[in-house]
Amino acid sequence: MIKTDITPTLEHTAFDFFYAFARFEFCMKEAGYLKSDKPGKKAEPNWDKFVRSNRTRYTLSPDALALLEAGPQQQISTSHGKLAWREIEFDENEFELQAVAILLRAARNNVFHGGKRGNSGWDDVNRTMRILTHGKTVLDELAQFAKFVEYNRG
Repeated sequence: MIKTDITPTLEHTAFDFFYAFARFEFCMKEAGYLKSDKPGKKAEPNWDKFVRSNRTRYTLSPDALALLEAGPQQQISTSHGKLAWREIEFDENEFELQAVAILLRAARNNVFHGGKRGNSGWDDVNRTMRILTHGKTVLDELAQFAKFVEYNRG
């Protein structure tokens, strides 16, 4: 997607998604979901730790199902040093929360780092809007589910 294809609505929706994503990761860190708790180490959010702590209590919402169906893809490198896209596949016994967490991060990565060209799915403004809108709602739901009271502040 090139800059001239970004509508004001898409720009606003992307900002809302990024803001919610940043707030959610802030709340994860505040709640102790850190990659390392060693003094002096960088404070990074640990999505896997969050999933392990909550996976058995989580049930998919309609927006989470819609995000799964929209299926943000993953950008990969090929054997020839080129970039390509592939569907994100999950094991049959994958916890639903793990799948949702993976797709939320893929959506964030695709909009922020990749997805600017080479994948017709990300060049489709309507599809991108659906992914970002459902993703934002899922982040809101996860924050409520995890009782992250700081999520809506700031």
